[in-house]
Amino acid sequence: MDLLQGILFTETLGKANWIWLAFILAVVALLAFDLGVVNRKDHEIGVRESLKLSAFYIAIGVGFAWIIWQLYNNASPTASIDPQLLAVTGEERAWTAVQLYLTGFAVEKTLAMDNVFVISMVFAYLAIPRKYQHRVLFWGIIGVIVLRAIVIGLGAALVSEFSWVLYIFAVFLIITGVLMFRKGDHEPDMSQNKILLWLKKRMNVTPTLHGNKFRVKLPDPNTGKMRWFATPLLLALMFVEIVDLVFAIDSVPAIFAITSDAYIVYTSNIFAILGLRALFFALAAMVERFKYLKYALAMTLVFIGSKIFLGDLFPGGKFPAEWSLSITLALITGGVVYSLWKTRHDDFKPKTLNAPAE
Repeated sequence: MDLLQGILFTETLGKANWIWLAFILAVVALLAFDLGVVNRKDHEIGVRESLKLSAFYIAIGVGFAWIIWQLYNNASPTASIDPQLLAVTGEERAWTAVQLYLTGFAVEKTLAMDNVFVISMVFAYLAIPRKYQHRVLFWGIIGVIVLRAIVIGLGAALVSEFSWVLYIFAVFLIITGVLMFRKGDHEPDMSQNKILLWLKKRMNVTPTLHGNKFRVKLPDPNTGKMRWFATPLLLALMFVEIVDLVFAIDSVPAIFAITSDAYIVYTSNIFAILGLRALFFALAAMVERFKYLKYALAMTLVFIGSKIFLGDLFPGGKFPAEWSLSITLALITGGVVYSLWKTRHDDFKPKTLNAPAE
């Protein structure tokens, strides 16, 4: 019992292990509810169901800000490596933590939307039926949770040991934002996608689907012996995992540029990604309506990177959290509103949702 208590109350990255464990168990419960109740059987998820599920996950993600308030209200400020949280105590510290969490949640949600555009194109290219897309996304999120934990853990260790790493993150974000702005809404050719080409060279993929299976055992065309083959469903899953790792190169520096508190970084990341899977089917059906959102996202990245340098001009060496939250929400909201207004008379054709029904 003493050993168990010692493990649970030992701190990892500024938080007691039981706090990390409680969050992981909550995520597991949400995933179990998703797979075991809401999506127990493979079926086509419509726009209405997608929006309802997304509203549910967004409500949970935003509602988690209350947990952040409770955790940071009376906690010892020495448990954090973020100077914004070290400089204040009590309710002021809790409110600062909430603002940092909500800013991170909004940024990660918007950055993750970029994944939707790419994943929707690969689903269409591989002709993945709508009723199997959720299966790919569900198992994809399991890998994302593990990958993000590793990347964020490494990032937190680097920032804690070498604070100047944040300036490297800042420069990277500014360059990424500028390049994204210049690229605009250019649509990549999935047949020439380097990730897909690389995977196809290293995997024996069947030309057609085999139900909802990721692998099937079939006769080898050369030897006639039975061997395992990957299906396009597994190819899509591998693509989703690799794409998330690529996007993590953008998103993790972005959230660390907002706060270096590992718990806020990880929880905002995971809640943003959990909700996006639910929103995928609505976004994929209306992907053309958000063609100008990338410009807002590009400006958001430039702003987040710039505020690392601007922070040196403010007391405590940090850009005010309330300003950061307000400007971030203004940029993202402006991008959404402008996209919807600009495309209000356009005839858009859903891409992913036109995938064949097998």
